[in-house]
Amino acid sequence: MEDIARRVLSMVGPGVEAEVFVGHTALALTRFANSAIHQNVADATTSVRLRLHADGRTASGSTTVTTDEGLAGLVLRTREAARLLPPDLGWPGLAPVAALAGEGNWDEATAQASPDARAERVRAFVDAAGGLETAGYCRTMHVAGAFANSAGQSVAGRTAEVAMDGIARVEGADGLARLASGRLSEVDGAVLGARAAAKARASTGAVELPPGRYEVVLEAPAVADLLQNFALYGFNGRSYNERRSFAEPGAEQFDQAITLVDDTLGAHGLGLPFDAEGTPKRRVPFVSAGVTDAVAHDRRTAAEAGAESTGHALPGGGTFGAIPASLRLEPGAATGEPAEIGAVVDPAAAPLVAGVERGLLVTDLWYTRVLDPKSLVVTGLTRNGVWLIENGEITTPVRNFRFTQSYPQALAPGAVLGVGADVTTLPDGWGAAWRTAPALRLASWNFTGGASG
Repeated sequence: MEDIARRVLSMVGPGVEAEVFVGHTALALTRFANSAIHQNVADATTSVRLRLHADGRTASGSTTVTTDEGLAGLVLRTREAARLLPPDLGWPGLAPVAALAGEGNWDEATAQASPDARAERVRAFVDAAGGLETAGYCRTMHVAGAFANSAGQSVAGRTAEVAMDGIARVEGADGLARLASGRLSEVDGAVLGARAAAKARASTGAVELPPGRYEVVLEAPAVADLLQNFALYGFNGRSYNERRSFAEPGAEQFDQAITLVDDTLGAHGLGLPFDAEGTPKRRVPFVSAGVTDAVAHDRRTAAEAGAESTGHALPGGGTFGAIPASLRLEPGAATGEPAEIGAVVDPAAAPLVAGVERGLLVTDLWYTRVLDPKSLVVTGLTRNGVWLIENGEITTPVRNFRFTQSYPQALAPGAVLGVGADVTTLPDGWGAAWRTAPALRLASWNFTGGASG
């Protein structure tokens, strides 16, 4: 891939600022439904993306044809596109030469995982569900990338990931288990299947509660949705520059228990060790003990803000802006001995549940949509398990709610009553981002109605 990048740069010729990203992605997916595998697919693609700045104009192009003829065609098309575009007055220039801060996470067993290895985890999930109907997937993926630009920056790296997401169902009630990791050995289908089944069984006979504000314990899958929306809209440099973000660096916008970081190279991080512009990844704190520190920038939004790129540029992301793809909520030190509340609660959330006098345990949030980007008011639904908590014990399964809630307000000073001591890494639906989250105990969450309205 380094050779492909150099070949493309040589075809661009002198007098043009150019950058080339070459990525090879191998994705293998094993899906199951009705407690049986029904699909096993694998795909490997090498793509080449060229961005160039010539005569004050900027254009991008891409191809999956890596022959000399295919690469020459990419260069020709991109140069012609640049000629037809208006001047780019905000061109920030190319990334300077800079060494990588680390190699990132790579596991050979994960990268080379066989269909049998994924099927074994599916079988363990199904068996552990004890006869309940199950569905979901197990996927493995590895990515290798190389970057070079005409300013002399040249970097390469690789990463691997495994993810499993499954449900168990009984009498119309679903239970969820979901996990992502950089190591195949850390994904145990039996543990996930047993957890999903326990949640499903405990969800039967759910009652409907009136809407209103409830104290809540959000398990990691639900917290991951908060992190996803913070990443997409809150800490997005373009949104910040255009004053569409709630973020105010230097202000105490969150409870002191909240620390948010993006760390691709850390123990829980996944992804290449550099971004789409060749800027090396590093640990970036976005919130430290409640105080907003920064927003994510690519080179363009950084130049607009008078800042530096944080290494969060995405391929083709110039329109949407930079996004922290490995956002992590740092764990806390939840205190108190959990009551005997059974397998319905993730062990990481159990100490938080034990402290609730009356509230709700929420497994997952979905179909979330932003109503107001500036205050990050989000509406959505609960799913895969909601229970009433009374005096620290799970008492009654509850039907799904619709909610309308400002995510920053839910984590505002004084609103966070506890942060779990253990974190879980969750995949997104496209295999392009990962959120690492503990459980959260929050003083208030605004449920506006039942799932039907």
